[in-house]
Amino acid sequence: MVSDIKLKKFQNSLPSGGAQRKKLHPHKFTLWVAIGSILMMFAGLTSAFIVKSNQTNWKTVAMPKVFWISTAVLLLSSLMIQMALRSFKNREMNQYRLLIGLTLALGIAFVFLQWIGFQQLWDQKVTFTGSGAGQFLYVIFGLHALHVTGGIIALLVMFVKAFIGKTKLYSSVPVQVAATYWHFVDLLWLYLLIFFMIIGK
Repeated sequence: MVSDIKLKKFQNSLPSGGAQRKKLHPHKFTLWVAIGSILMMFAGLTSAFIVKSNQTNWKTVAMPKVFWISTAVLLLSSLMIQMALRSFKNREMNQYRLLIGLTLALGIAFVFLQWIGFQQLWDQKVTFTGSGAGQFLYVIFGLHALHVTGGIIALLVMFVKAFIGKTKLYSSVPVQVAATYWHFVDLLWLYLLIFFMIIGK
């Protein structure tokens, strides 16, 4: 009898399988599903680009230099949001507000620079007519800018909440999700830029 009681106490002291496994937050799970879907979409578009580039009437396009500036801006914004996440976890709210605001401003600057790049392409007579790299560039870079805009909207909400919300009650999960998504669109842009620089020639 005594041994049975001791055995039960020992079993209860052991961590259960559910406690050993760290559950993935639903928001993070949704984000990774979305990232997977976005990756498949861009993989399909870049694959179509490779197939079409083998056509005899294929026309290459010169990449506007402003895209390199926008790349530097996006890389800087990725650093800012990572620093913002660290500040949030350390409850350095004034620094967090500053850094999330800088990330937001840099994100807007990136989209604006992309628009300038599109205008420069249009001035080079790169339009949607004919067959060439320009048409794919508009679509692929435009879709990426659209996803960045979605991130900007999320950053704007976070920025407003940082000033009017009760930040002491906030979990760091929303900031982690936003940072992960922002790093993703950053890496995606680097891939697309390098892809067009190598394959698009």
